[in-house]
Amino acid sequence: MACKTNSLCGFFDLSLGKCREKRNFAPYMKIKEVVEALENFAPLPLQEGYDNAGLQCGLTESKCSGALLCLDVTEDTIVSAVEHGCNLIVSHHPLLFRGLKCIADDGYVERCVRRAILSDVAIYSAHTNLDNADGGVCHEMARHLGLTDVEFLLPSSDGRSGSGVIGNIVPTEAPAMLRRLKEIFGAGCVQYSEGPQQTIARVALCGGSGDFLIDTACKRGADIFVTGEIGYHRFFGFDRRMWLASLGHYESERYTPRLMERVLRQSLPELRTVVYEASTSPVRYL
Repeated sequence: MACKTNSLCGFFDLSLGKCREKRNFAPYMKIKEVVEALENFAPLPLQEGYDNAGLQCGLTESKCSGALLCLDVTEDTIVSAVEHGCNLIVSHHPLLFRGLKCIADDGYVERCVRRAILSDVAIYSAHTNLDNADGGVCHEMARHLGLTDVEFLLPSSDGRSGSGVIGNIVPTEAPAMLRRLKEIFGAGCVQYSEGPQQTIARVALCGGSGDFLIDTACKRGADIFVTGEIGYHRFFGFDRRMWLASLGHYESERYTPRLMERVLRQSLPELRTVVYEASTSPVRYL
């Protein structure tokens, strides 16, 4: 089953494979209230300059019948939102990074925009602002790995946001650490380069494409730096300093929809949320 709904206001009919609402759920709220809850946790000014987090399409004054939470917006996630009675999709990765000159059926983004508009489904994305927020994507990775004493790897000037995190772990043999990473994040494979340490105790993390933080992780005394993507040439030159591990972009951020669910549940417990469970990654492994 692709989706799960919270137990506060809905349930799954296993025979139909879709969510049904209980009759006594709270009155609908506006989409802008959901947006405000997300931005209170991860303000838009925290996003990187290249990013396009925020509202992608739709009207925030509309009443929200439910929110489907996912990593990527695809045609399947839009169909699932409609099937589960949700007129809002909250994704991590923005659907729109560049301007569209045509909305037809030629490309995946065009098809998604067209389907969302025709289905009256609004789309909102919390991307690098959620990466950089305190308690955001990188902290979620650290939580699943069981890191302690977690702090920002590259903190902002005020220290209340930043890029990546670093923390401590019970000393673990390096090969066992790599196997643990693969298991926890469900990676089809882990690309890695060896460092001098036989035991890993200090771990630096960044979800997604985080190889820009490799040098910072090394300066901060990490035994291993873990991220979603590392360019080939970036693997060179650290064999005497620390281990590097690449999990896959989707895999490193796979727990983000659950993070968004917790954020919304704490602020808006009456909101019906549906987490899209199926993988949206286009990458396959042999």
